[in-house]
Amino acid sequence: MSKSHKFTTIDASTRLMQSMEVAINNMIEEIKKPVDPEVSGSARKAELQSIKQTAVDCKELIVERQRLEQMVKDLKQNGEIEADKDYSGGFAERFSK
Repeated sequence: MSKSHKFTTIDASTRLMQSMEVAINNMIEEIKKPVDPEVSGSARKAELQSIKQTAVDCKELIVERQRLEQMVKDLKQNGEIEADKDYSGGFAERFSK
């Protein structure tokens, strides 16, 4: 018989943050890749648009990870999530627009 692991919000959130970190790093590496100099016209434009979209998605993921990190911190300190707590006012959020 295997031990049943009790699900906790803190544990799940921590695991999600770790996965988000991997995804963010992968996106950053993808953005770093140079645009193929052989590509021109609409294909080049599509490739540049894809890079831009990846950067925007990465930025949004960073903001969401920061919110999750703050939520975990609050859970560890208070044992609960405050109902009226706004997790959107962090550093990354101010620069996301």
